[in-house]
Amino acid sequence: MNKTVFALAIALAFGAVTTVQAQEAPMAPTAASAPAPAALNDAQIALIAYTAGVIDVTAAKQALKKSHNKDVRAFAEEMARDHAAVNVQALALCKKLGVTPADNATSQSLAKGAVAEQKTLAALKGAAYDKAYADNEVAFHNTVNGALTGTLIPATQNAELKSLLETGSKLFKEHQMHAEHLAQGLK
Repeated sequence: MNKTVFALAIALAFGAVTTVQAQEAPMAPTAASAPAPAALNDAQIALIAYTAGVIDVTAAKQALKKSHNKDVRAFAEEMARDHAAVNVQALALCKKLGVTPADNATSQSLAKGAVAEQKTLAALKGAAYDKAYADNEVAFHNTVNGALTGTLIPATQNAELKSLLETGSKLFKEHQMHAEHLAQGLK
């Protein structure tokens, strides 16, 4: 799966979230329409955010195994460290609040798309791998940032979870800029 296809898969997954959240008033069920799906709850949002972090840690670990480029490796180390740290905070908050992150179609779609992308990246070597990894990181962070600010943060009810997502959003934006800079420097 190339970066465009993976970005599209992520966008579709998060688009489903946006569509659910954008429903202003449920339509009456008719033969032509099913009932509107329920909005995501905090437990589902927590798992979507956690899944995004796990995806980036996994991608970073793959980059550290495959890449010999010092800039790519430094970026991957940053991704692994930062996303693992945010996920530790997220799990601690869930434990504190007595919330179990809840599986949902968006987190499943993200995980499935990531597995396919990791397989595609695994087949690449050298500069081709480095460029594909960097481009994927740009697309991934761009999509997750849009979902965080446009859907997940506004839909979150718990103030502590919302604060953690806002912190994560700032981090993801910094990562996106770093990924863009990295991708521009690779041929």
